[in-house]
Amino acid sequence: MTVTLGPRQRPEPDVLVVRAEGEGGMEQSSYRPEAVELAVEVVSPDSEERDRERKPQLYARAGITHFWRVEEVSGRPTVYVYELDPATGAYALTGIHHDRLKLTVPFDIDIDLAEIDRL
Repeated sequence: MTVTLGPRQRPEPDVLVVRAEGEGGMEQSSYRPEAVELAVEVVSPDSEERDRERKPQLYARAGITHFWRVEEVSGRPTVYVYELDPATGAYALTGIHHDRLKLTVPFDIDIDLAEIDRL
């Protein structure tokens, strides 16, 4: 799944959550930014700069309200949660989650990050 930001500009988040009204069926492979509720990037050694800098800038400019970045820290997943600041047009860090990801925005979610490698 990709996000259509413009001609020849369709980044592919590792996880993409779209609003129900933005869903166009199983064949749809790209979504407009206004249909995206959350974009998630999982940082790997080959994608550090792109996932930490470039893609978040593109998503923020497109108006995608929620962005999460997942990284491995000390052998465990860590989730950095960001929300778009309308005043600056950039993402503001709203939380860093090491052991448990429990949020109500943009939707209710509760993941035990400490147990994730045991699944």
